[in-house]
Amino acid sequence: MTRLRAAVRETPETPEVMLRKASLARTPLSRAKYAQRGLSHRGSLDHTTRTMLLRQLYLSHMEGRRFGEALVVAEQMLTGAVMPDVARQDAARACLGLGDRDAAIVHLRIASRVSPPARRAFHLWTLGSVLFLSGQHREAAGALARAARWGTTDKPLYRAQLALARRAAGEPVGALGAVRERLEEAPCGQGYGQFVLGALAYEQGDHGSAERYLGMFVRRATSGRVALEVALAGEVSHARRLLRRIRAKQAR
Repeated sequence: MTRLRAAVRETPETPEVMLRKASLARTPLSRAKYAQRGLSHRGSLDHTTRTMLLRQLYLSHMEGRRFGEALVVAEQMLTGAVMPDVARQDAARACLGLGDRDAAIVHLRIASRVSPPARRAFHLWTLGSVLFLSGQHREAAGALARAARWGTTDKPLYRAQLALARRAAGEPVGALGAVRERLEEAPCGQGYGQFVLGALAYEQGDHGSAERYLGMFVRRATSGRVALEVALAGEVSHARRLLRRIRAKQAR
């Protein structure tokens, strides 16, 4: 038993070990502690491990709502040239937390350009979503159209949101029922898809379904991780606005 305890004590705190501990940490404080230990290691630190440790530190700041510090760490991630599109996406989320939607859009545009093909649709969709919520509906439609072209399993979501953007931009849009039906039948109709389904139902005048979908979305988006809540703050605000309109009409 004594030898076992000694062996545990002598286990080297390598950056890789600290990365694993940070990723398994249950609190933002513990996550930051292990990430900083890994980053301050005196030995060699390869670019990938450094970036992943920085990302754990970034997540701890986001979880603690320290968005300015999170942005600084995301910018440090960008200097490593490892997963630059992910670092841009993280920087965008920190900017959204700071209320700087314009800066978030810049990061997302770059992310969509530098990402590998497998992640391009996601970045374009995120860009389109932020543009849509900023009232830049034509630009949103352009980004979402590209996301739909690159998309695979989430294509019904992208096409449904594209229909909403085009409608908001005053462009001709076919019947919303078809895109809504396809999204309802697809796995991507869950989670974020509930927000889009609620908005589609509202546009169709189906206020009962809109209230149900939007209510589920708001509850889910505000009861999980802080980083997710920050990323979806615009959608939550829009959903609540639609819910208020529905309830005002019901009260008449």
